[in-house]
Amino acid sequence: MSDIKIPEGFVRNAVGHLVPVDQVRDQDKLRDQVARELAEAAKALNLALKYFKQKSLGDVADLISIAGERYGVQMGGKKGNVTIATYDGQFKVQRTYADRLTFTEEMEVAKVLVYDCIRAWSKGADGHLLAIVDRTFSPNRNGQIKTSDVLDLLRLEINDDNWKAAMQAVKDSILVTGSAVYIRVYERIGDSDNYKAIPLDLAVV
Repeated sequence: MSDIKIPEGFVRNAVGHLVPVDQVRDQDKLRDQVARELAEAAKALNLALKYFKQKSLGDVADLISIAGERYGVQMGGKKGNVTIATYDGQFKVQRTYADRLTFTEEMEVAKVLVYDCIRAWSKGADGHLLAIVDRTFSPNRNGQIKTSDVLDLLRLEINDDNWKAAMQAVKDSILVTGSAVYIRVYERIGDSDNYKAIPLDLAVV
């Protein structure tokens, strides 16, 4: 649609119709201008973030390679969590890899086993555990179970054979579909040993 030449004095609306400019309300023109400017700015930021990720991953990989050559070590796989810091400790950069997880149909079996445990314990199961279980098996708006909630469930240490069997079913349902790499940058807080992340996420900026 964007490749079609629009005649002078016309604009194209959302359904593809040509509309004379003088028939477009001023508020519509203003809205269009603001949305277009913000979208173009977002596209520029997106490109900048892509460049930053490529550069940071490349620089960290080069640093590891140089260190290996210096000590006569042939570096193996590219994957691995690495932290590098400035000489004065003001900044540190972390490269981390994380598996992408999904769940097979066995998760439905695990769900039944977990709720069987809850029912068997009846009043013995506290509200906190019930809340964790309900949260774990409640799909999000995309119909997906959150990986972090499943991992939280697996961290619970409950000495019960049925519970252990249920947790084994949960583990068996986990399927690794790939991995993702992250770059996180931190800045030291004053002269302390604590660091704060430099946000690269609009939600926390």
